[in-house]
Amino acid sequence: MRIAMVGGGYVGLVSGACFAEFGADVTIVERDLRKLEALNAGRIPIYEPGLDTLVSSNVDAGRLTFGDDLGAAMTDADAVFIAVGTPTRRGDGHADLTYVYAAAGEIARAAKTDLLVVTKSTVPVGTGREVARILRQTRPDLTFDVASNPEFLREGNAIDDFMRPDRVIVGIDRSGPDKGARAQALIEQLYRPLMAIQAPIVLTDLETAELTKYAANAFLAMKVTFINEMADLCEKVGGNIHDVARGMGLDQRIGSRFLSPGPGYGGSCFPKDTRALTAIAQDAGAPTKLVEATVAINEARKTGMAERIIAQAGGSLEGKTVGILGLTFKPDTDDMREAASLPILARLHEAGAVLQVFDPEGMDAARALLPEGVRYCEDALTASQDADIVVVLTEWNMFRALDPARLRSAMRGNAIADLRNIWSPDLMREAGFDYRSIGRP
Repeated sequence: MRIAMVGGGYVGLVSGACFAEFGADVTIVERDLRKLEALNAGRIPIYEPGLDTLVSSNVDAGRLTFGDDLGAAMTDADAVFIAVGTPTRRGDGHADLTYVYAAAGEIARAAKTDLLVVTKSTVPVGTGREVARILRQTRPDLTFDVASNPEFLREGNAIDDFMRPDRVIVGIDRSGPDKGARAQALIEQLYRPLMAIQAPIVLTDLETAELTKYAANAFLAMKVTFINEMADLCEKVGGNIHDVARGMGLDQRIGSRFLSPGPGYGGSCFPKDTRALTAIAQDAGAPTKLVEATVAINEARKTGMAERIIAQAGGSLEGKTVGILGLTFKPDTDDMREAASLPILARLHEAGAVLQVFDPEGMDAARALLPEGVRYCEDALTASQDADIVVVLTEWNMFRALDPARLRSAMRGNAIADLRNIWSPDLMREAGFDYRSIGRP
C-alpha cells in the first residue's frame, strides 16, 4: 500500500514509521520547515525510545520519505491519514479542529482518484461526518471513503503500543454505495501484520470510534485522580497507598496500571481529552459529572503540591534554594505539555525560591515555559547542590539510582519532597533526610 500521512508530529511520525515497518510505502507531509529539514537530515524532533532507529531503517529501505507537497505525496496513494494537532480551543474546552478541516479541504483539492481518508488525530464525535462532507462537497466528481482510526499511544512506549496493541479501533462510514466495503478491505490490508498476531481489531461506526478514544482517556484520568485522592486519605488515617493500590490492582476488574500516586496527570492527551469530552457532553445534553470533577480535582492538585512543598520548607521559600528533579509530565519523553512541573514551579518562583532544575530530556522544551532565572543543571546532583529542599517531579530511573549519602552531602538542607514515591522512606530517613512522599506514613 501507499500512504500519505498529513502531519509529522508525535502521532504522524510514530504511526508513519510503524506503517512503513509493516511494509507500506509512507510519505509524511510536514509543513514546519525546520521540522521537515530535521527529518530529512535524519534528526528526530521528538524524544521517543527506539523511534530514531525505526525511522532510519525504513528511510534506508525506501519505505519512508518526508516532504511538504501533499499533492506529490498523494500520487498513487491508497489512503491519506490526517494526523494534525487538535489543541484545546481557548475559552470553551472544545478541541480546535481548524487543522483537521483544513487538511480535509486540501486533500480533496489535491486528489486525482478515489481515496480512503482516515482521521488519526483525536477528534470529537461528528468530526468524521464533517470531514466526509468537506471532501464530497469540494470534489463531487470523486468517491471518498472515510474512516476514524484513533491512536492509543503512550509516550515512552509508543512503538510497542503500535506494534503490539491492546486493540485497534476503526470506525467506517458505511453511508456510501458499497457500505464501506472498500474502506474495510484497505484497513484490513494495512493492519494485516497485526491480524497475524491476533491483535483485537474493532470495526465500528465513525461516532463510536471517535467517542471510544475520549472515553478511554477520561477513564484512565479518573483512575489516576482516584488514587491521588486515596493517597490523601491515607495520609490522614495512617494508611499506605502502595498497599492500597496493590490490593486494588490485584482485582482483575480494576487492574494495577494507572494506580501510582503523584502530583496530577499531564501530557498531550488526558488534560485536552477530558476537557473536550466534558464540552462534547454538555453540548449533547448529557453532562459527564465524573469527568468534570476529575478535571477540577487534577488542576487543584498541582497547585496544592506547591503549597505542600512550601509547608515542608518551613512555610516560606524566600531566598531558599529548591532542587527540582524532573520536569516532563512523565519519564521517557521530552514532552512538557500540561506537565505538573509548570504550575508547581511557577508557584515556587512566586514564593521567592531559587530554582535549580534537571531533566534528562525536557530542559530544552522547558526553557520557554518556566520562569526567568531558573538554573538549568547538567545532572541531578548539580541541581541538588546547596539546596534547602529537593523535589522529585518526574520518576526517571536515573533518579532512583541516586546515592542517598551523596545527595545528602550535596544539599544544604535535608528536606526531600518526593512527589513520585521513588525512594524508600526508611532508607531516606536513615540517611538523615526529612523525607515526605505521597500517601505513605
